[in-house]
Amino acid sequence: MCAMRLLSASLLPAAALALAMPAAQARPKAAAPANVTVDYGIALAGIPIGTAQVTGAFESTRYRMDVSARLTGLVGAVTGGMGSARASGLIATGPQPSAFAISTKTSNSGIAVRMALARGTVTQAEITPPLVDMGDRVPITAENKRGVIDPASALMMPAVARGELIDPANCNRTLPVFDGATRFDVVLSYGETRAVEKPGYAGPVLVCNARYQAIAGHRPDRPGVKFMEDNREMSVWLAPVEGTRVLLPIRISVRTTIGTNIIEATRWARSGGTTTAEAAPAGTFASLGDQR
Repeated sequence: MCAMRLLSASLLPAAALALAMPAAQARPKAAAPANVTVDYGIALAGIPIGTAQVTGAFESTRYRMDVSARLTGLVGAVTGGMGSARASGLIATGPQPSAFAISTKTSNSGIAVRMALARGTVTQAEITPPLVDMGDRVPITAENKRGVIDPASALMMPAVARGELIDPANCNRTLPVFDGATRFDVVLSYGETRAVEKPGYAGPVLVCNARYQAIAGHRPDRPGVKFMEDNREMSVWLAPVEGTRVLLPIRISVRTTIGTNIIEATRWARSGGTTTAEAAPAGTFASLGDQR
């Protein structure tokens, strides 16, 4: 399994839309972009198998997410697995991506996906090479491509509560993800609040329980699909990005058929200015490899 797919689809929801102002009123000077880079270690069943990095840039009403991952050690030597993705768009009550691209490859294969979106609706999607039609996939309808986010954007989660970023309500959300081939929901719910200490970040985090729900594009008879839908051992720990109304994963844990996969931050680096815009009203970024 490519680490990039696992990172972006495991749970794997960036600045907020500014308040409307009267035309005659002068606009304040734009704040400097707020940037955060998080390095992760990837372990499966307690064995380190790779590294990943997520970089978020938040400026006024816009965001950009860059994600990369590489398998290392014996696993990396055998599979050559690596991948990268980029998403950009607007921040509302959730991400509103406008563009998404991902490329993953192993020693003997590769796949690239490009998508364009408008207000949560996919307007164009291309997969190279095209998926082979096995005749057993749940068809994707036009409705399945509305009100969605891409896997990279799903890693950036704007606050849904008006209070502090560590308000437990910020766990309670559903991520409607479309990766160009499959449509699924990741349903998050509050578990607990913990204190963590990592290089670059020390403080409280929200521990959110997670559930996977297949919607379309999947192959329902594959054992991996049923396993993930029944999986109760998935969680994401969310840490606030200082100066923004955004949270990012500091730890992702997913039980798999061969052991628990943990993607955990090893470094958290924040730079840039303060993003002060508020979220706009609603309406104004490869899934798990073993399910394909």
